Amino acid sequence: MKKLDMILILDFGSQFTQLIARRLREMKVYCEIHPYSLDVLNFIKGNKFNLKGIVLSGGPSSVLDKNAPKISETLVGYFTNNEIPVLGVCYGMQLISYLEGGKIHKSKYREYGHSQINLAKKSSLFQNVKKDSVVWMSHGDSLDKIPNGFIITSKSSNGIISSIENAEKNIYCVQFHPEVHHTVEGKKILKNFAFSICRVKNKFTAGSFVEDKIAEIKQIVKGDNVICALSGGVDSSVAAVLVSKAIGKQLHCIHIDNGLMRKDESKKVVELFAKNFKIKIKLVDASKLFLQRLHNVKDPEKKRKIIGKTFIDIFEQEAKKIKNAKYLVQGTLYPDVIESVSFKGPSAVIKTHHNVGGLPKKMNLKLIEPFRELFKDEVREIGLKLGLPEYFINRHPFPGPGLAIRILSAVSKEKLNLLRDVDEIYMKELHDKNLYSKIWQAFSVLMPVQTVGVMGDERSYENVVGIRAVTSSDGMTADFYHFEQNFLRHLSNRIINEVKGVNRVVYDISTKPPATIEWE
Repeated sequence: MKKLDMILILDFGSQFTQLIARRLREMKVYCEIHPYSLDVLNFIKGNKFNLKGIVLSGGPSSVLDKNAPKISETLVGYFTNNEIPVLGVCYGMQLISYLEGGKIHKSKYREYGHSQINLAKKSSLFQNVKKDSVVWMSHGDSLDKIPNGFIITSKSSNGIISSIENAEKNIYCVQFHPEVHHTVEGKKILKNFAFSICRVKNKFTAGSFVEDKIAEIKQIVKGDNVICALSGGVDSSVAAVLVSKAIGKQLHCIHIDNGLMRKDESKKVVELFAKNFKIKIKLVDASKLFLQRLHNVKDPEKKRKIIGKTFIDIFEQEAKKIKNAKYLVQGTLYPDVIESVSFKGPSAVIKTHHNVGGLPKKMNLKLIEPFRELFKDEVREIGLKLGLPEYFINRHPFPGPGLAIRILSAVSKEKLNLLRDVDEIYMKELHDKNLYSKIWQAFSVLMPVQTVGVMGDERSYENVVGIRAVTSSDGMTADFYHFEQNFLRHLSNRIINEVKGVNRVVYDISTKPPATIEWE
């Protein structure tokens, strides 16, 4: 098996670190994000990849702070000896400059947002980049004196040093964020680093991944049985088909109907995998138990925990019935891993990821997570490669806790049925108007309020439904979809007229950030 070329990203806490990985992966360059404290030299020795470059991310700290995150002197020496190309981004640039003897100062002018840079020198990093290019800045500290052996390759319109390099040492630094789409030629800069400087050649492809992963799973599992919690989401579905290709009838899938899914979801999932892929799948109807445990629960995080615990309770019971089961398949994705583990210890948790962190030890199952280092679009590409239907693969994301977190109050059977009916109308209209594929994610939510309305000649006091549709390239930032007013009017009329119990429809036009995509 040929080693895959990779670029290592050391994370110093930037909100944009994941975007660096996304941009590189879009170029089919395999990369991984690790905390800045990673023992890089040991990582290189024991890694199955061919390390071609290192990126130091931005971060919220100042290198002048007493406890600012640093890299080891050994690693600095490794860079200095030209062992591997390095790109420092924002804080990464300041850190390299500081460690190499440059001078950093608190800038009189904080640069945040759009800025224009003027290229001063020819550079491999800026090959085919305009001399006056628009970039995205986000920094308070600035470089006052560059380290010995470095040259200035650009300055901002404010006269602030915006990039430096030492080509002999293969060290390149930019003060701005090339990974952010506001940097007009950012992708070109990252491409230059990956291919012209790091000379990445052996690229990541869905085909090579499938072949290598099937061989790896065969080697790991051998004659043991494997269990998969097949929810019907894209991630678990593609994982199930991939593992099935590797071990066939040794895979046992369990689909738990929690009563919180879309209309006829469980029936469709079982039919697809049992008939089309000949996968062993058992349907467990646990909807009553889930609803019992969610009775009168309003807090979204409590909902998630109850749903997660109930799922595990049922799954444990079913797993015990499968003899010689040693492994569990999960569709964990790289963003789940990144968001659930802080770069330097405990961090604020926005929401609990149900599929990160493994299972209770008492289950005594080893994890198989074939997509732990992959992003969603990569998994979709692999799913198509494995023969999953396009309509299924390209469905919008659906949360693990299902409709429970789209009901902004206590969950009940009546509310679930109402929201399912709304969702069915919404999705059909999106498909009929050829809008579904243009939208990253669309869904409806049931508000915890009722409003006065007029239905015929009578006063009504009924539910409010919120409609959400966003566009995004990576899920980290999102904008609302700009529907035509006629579409919204038509959709609202259909929902109010056809779904009993709804008399008002509102459209969510908030962006991420500051809002999240989901409401809970």
